[in-house]
Amino acid sequence: MKSTTKHWSVNILTLFPEMFPGPLNFSLVGKALKEKIWSLNLVDLRDFAENGPKSVDDKPYGGGPGMIIKSEVIDNALKKVTKKIKQYSLIYLTPKGKKINQKKIKELVKKDNLILLCGKYEGIDQRVIENWSMEELSIGDFVLSGGEIAAMSLLDSCIRLLPGVVGSSETLKHETFENNLLEYPQYTKPSNWKGRKVPEILLSGNHQKIEEWRKKKSFEITKLKRPDLFKK
Repeated sequence: MKSTTKHWSVNILTLFPEMFPGPLNFSLVGKALKEKIWSLNLVDLRDFAENGPKSVDDKPYGGGPGMIIKSEVIDNALKKVTKKIKQYSLIYLTPKGKKINQKKIKELVKKDNLILLCGKYEGIDQRVIENWSMEELSIGDFVLSGGEIAAMSLLDSCIRLLPGVVGSSETLKHETFENNLLEYPQYTKPSNWKGRKVPEILLSGNHQKIEEWRKKKSFEITKLKRPDLFKK
């Protein structure tokens, strides 16, 4: 696995740096990390609390449950991270953000110096979001206990698109969500499993007919399972 381009740099601001690289340390993504196709810089937000680690958050104005990470903490951390970076993309992972799709992943892969801010508790002070013009993104319409797992999901999707990570570029062209289509069904040996046989066309060796079958199945599955994508 060799990359012909400079490595892709990621900075993660989190209250729990020990969670990383976690799952990102395995499979193709982990191998790419070891081979320096991408790099990971972890920033512990607790190090930037002005009155010690326990002062990283406080109760929300107006009352209500939970705690809010202070603006000063995030601001101090971002100042340090961006001090030597001319260009960067700053993303705050939050359920309130715009939902990420494959198109967005492809855009992020082209960015230099990605900075991911992982929220916790009830979120972060709105003022620091506005002050730093953060892009707010979400991995789905559900709530996690923090942004760390969301960050891992986003990074896994991005890193596998980097040059040299996935063995064959053809693999990426036929994946789910390419051209707004879900992937066609896949089969392997044995050809007969519990009375269920692999479609004959896949055993024919006729690559043109196989490609036609796969396209047809992609359309059928997308129309059935994701009519919103099919309309596009």
